[in-house]
Amino acid sequence: MHGVVQNPVKPASDKPIEVTDVTFKETIQNHSLVVVDCWAAWCAPCRMVAPIIDEMARDYAGKILFGKLNVDENRQVATQYEIMSIPTLLVFKNGQLVDRVVGAMPRQMLEPKITRYL
Repeated sequence: MHGVVQNPVKPASDKPIEVTDVTFKETIQNHSLVVVDCWAAWCAPCRMVAPIIDEMARDYAGKILFGKLNVDENRQVATQYEIMSIPTLLVFKNGQLVDRVVGAMPRQMLEPKITRYL
């Protein structure tokens, strides 16, 4: 087709997707830039970060895929990446872990830590 660009990398969603032990590997390998928010329901700082992640997922739709991984329900990934404190954001570029951001922080501090990998 004329004018259609074929791209093997799936476009990022405009809202965070749920990531599990089962879907984790496929998720980070099928998107060029992925941020996985490691959280738990009982974690107050995680609830503070959640709306920021939601906003950034909308603002960077098509560029960054944001995922949410409940560490209580998905211990395999949490153990593999040694998640000792939450919230922890794992940043993957082309399937490789390139950064981790630990703790809650305002968007103006968090955003540059992620967007530098675009």
